[in-house]
Amino acid sequence: MKLLDLIVFFVYMGGITVYGSSFYKKDKTVSEFTIGDSKFPSWVVTMSIFATFVSSISFLALPATAFSSNWNAFVFSLSLPIASVIAVKYFVPIYRKINSPSAYAYLETKFGLWARVYVSMCYLLTQIMRIGTILYLLALPVNAMFGWDIITIIIITGLTVTIYSLLGGIEAVMWTDAIQGIVLIGGAVLCLLFLWFAMPEGPAQTFKIAIEHQKFSLGSFDISLTESTFWVVFIYGIFINLQNFGIDQNYVQRYIASSSEKEAKKSAFWGGMMYLPVSLIFFLIGTSLFAYYEVFPTELPSEIGSASDKVFPFFIANKLPSGFTGILIASIFAAGMSTISTSINSSATVILYDYFQRFSSNKIFTEKSSIKILYIVSLILGIIGITIGIAMINVKSALDAWWKLASVFSGGMLGLFLLGAFVEKIERKGAIWGVIVGIIIILYMSISPLVFTEDSNKQYASSLHHYLTIVFGTMSIFIVGFLSTVLFKSK
Repeated sequence: MKLLDLIVFFVYMGGITVYGSSFYKKDKTVSEFTIGDSKFPSWVVTMSIFATFVSSISFLALPATAFSSNWNAFVFSLSLPIASVIAVKYFVPIYRKINSPSAYAYLETKFGLWARVYVSMCYLLTQIMRIGTILYLLALPVNAMFGWDIITIIIITGLTVTIYSLLGGIEAVMWTDAIQGIVLIGGAVLCLLFLWFAMPEGPAQTFKIAIEHQKFSLGSFDISLTESTFWVVFIYGIFINLQNFGIDQNYVQRYIASSSEKEAKKSAFWGGMMYLPVSLIFFLIGTSLFAYYEVFPTELPSEIGSASDKVFPFFIANKLPSGFTGILIASIFAAGMSTISTSINSSATVILYDYFQRFSSNKIFTEKSSIKILYIVSLILGIIGITIGIAMINVKSALDAWWKLASVFSGGMLGLFLLGAFVEKIERKGAIWGVIVGIIIILYMSISPLVFTEDSNKQYASSLHHYLTIVFGTMSIFIVGFLSTVLFKSK
């Protein structure tokens, strides 16, 4: 344990916590807590969207994937421009017009209350799992660096982020996001440069070894729905990214927090596009780690090499110069903490508007009672996320687990939004049947491979790749809802 690294790490953690908490105000209004009275500068919103998208899932799991496999997962990033353009053109204007802090109030105007509840519940389940996954990934480098207990790290980190998210509201979240976005980009670039110039023959040797082992492969271009081909990941990326930028409360809340529709569109587009080059850096780090340990194989313990999620944290803790390690750890925490704080704030906003205020017999909540609800819910969400993070410890691949969970919990919710946005008059019963069909398909594709494991029963299990769960769930909802509208349109 290097003293300088320890100082850098704790200065960052303490500084970001104090800075976020400084936005606490005794008489804070609900509008200030949830959308900051829509007074944020455009660059802050842009950096906040970017930092929300980049988490420790990106910072640690993407290099792990590139180290153990190839660049097939990078295809996910290549789908971002398509999703960003669609979201900017069609979805941002809808939310600015509705002007509700909750993204899901829109669905009630199109389909009724059931749609608002269904989608908001799917969102909350996704965010809880996301918080837990990120807390687990944040604990790995600190465990490698200091040898501290992973459970203890998860608890301390979760409580730290929860405190400043709770005290400062959306202002604390977005301003710390902006700082954390800058820190994580700088840390990733520094690490990549160090890896390249640590090679005996310089950066060229990294690319030579990577090419020899086909590490830059984007996957097979075959037309197959059973394997993780280029096309499967690309299609999956379009649907997930469209769900993120088009219907996710984390992003919609930032569109509303922007000072105007024009600024919201600009922030949505550039906040998404920034991820493309940064994810490229993450994959280059993973590939460079592979090349480095090909040249120095004795420096990587076998138990670390077999667990790809731990390779990057091991390198950070053992190979970077004093001071650099602290910066990298701070960068990883910057990536994770920004996403966790966003999930806590946005989820608390959804629970207040979509449940407490919507179902209360007393429709008018006072500012004091609403703020109290936001504080309590934020604390509870942080505790639940910590519990999930501890449960993630025995998961083999965090990235693979997160993508599976995201597909299941999203529940094809994108299909309802597409129906609302692109079909003017919807047959509501048809939309309900669409959701039922979509859920059945999602459950079958997710659970049948786990149930039908015996050789005699394997023919009953879904053979489609699990990335396609959200694709078929979304398509079934849209198609069934659309056909119901066309065929059974009321007189």
